[in-house]
Amino acid sequence: MKNLFILAGPTAVGKTDISINLAKKLNGEVVSADSMQIYKYMDIGSAKVTKSEMQGVPHHLIDIVDPNMNFDVSQYKKLAQETIDEITSRGKLPMLVGGTGLYINSLVCNYSFTEASTDLEYRKYLQNLALKNGKEYVHELLKEVDIESYNKLYPNDLKRVIRALEVYKLTGKTISDFNKDNDIYDIPYKIYYFVLTMNRAKLYDRINKRVDIMIEKGLIDEVKSLKRMGYTSEMQSMKGIGYKEILYYLDGKISLDEAIYMIKKGSRNYAKRQLTWFRKDKRVIWIDKDEFNADNQIAEYICKKVQELKNL
Repeated sequence: MKNLFILAGPTAVGKTDISINLAKKLNGEVVSADSMQIYKYMDIGSAKVTKSEMQGVPHHLIDIVDPNMNFDVSQYKKLAQETIDEITSRGKLPMLVGGTGLYINSLVCNYSFTEASTDLEYRKYLQNLALKNGKEYVHELLKEVDIESYNKLYPNDLKRVIRALEVYKLTGKTISDFNKDNDIYDIPYKIYYFVLTMNRAKLYDRINKRVDIMIEKGLIDEVKSLKRMGYTSEMQSMKGIGYKEILYYLDGKISLDEAIYMIKKGSRNYAKRQLTWFRKDKRVIWIDKDEFNADNQIAEYICKKVQELKNL
């Protein structure tokens, strides 16, 4: 059974620095689990790790997709599995690092993402319905056919709401039905799953400051450049927090102050949803950053826990 280390947590909690520290101690290589860092040219708004920050630690699944391409979780799972196998074959520890819970779950839970085919016409119909009547309206349609997905998904998670409705239309089965016969934790990995957390007010303060830094670093110019390259608000990539708001500003729909306010608020809400997501997995070992004085101490503690788990 292959070893798989996971370091997750909400946006701005400080995963990058700790993961680099850990990779050096554990002879690891980082596999990104971030749904925005997969895109090329989208560096500032995704808080993408820089070459100097990597400190020589190899990073995978960053800058692999053009912003005009759709990229889904089944594609991520396939690439991540291949990358994990390749890292393992070289005697290194694959380290899944990021905050996209769905990407992480595709590897640490035995879910099927590909059994049901697609109905592009029905998908388009639901997207138009959401534009006309609102996301909540489409979310309510789930209530009748798949109460489990209805309770699990937020109306804002339109892509997955539509997928759940599409699966039911095509098969008469819910997504949960597909997974019912599978042991959810029957995976080919021995996992070491850590999630960083910290005081909520401190986290929100870090998020607000990080947005200010993104603006200082040139987020507006980055979005202008993406626009010049032909990337539009219709594309999945440009709907990411930080990008859609600056697009609104550049299109004259809102002021810069309003855009910054919306990015901060959207990021805080996202962090809250991330924490809720990670709480669902009973295998997670929570690391409260407030209990440590420095990132190095956190890395030391996690290394010790990994060693203990290996000996079980």
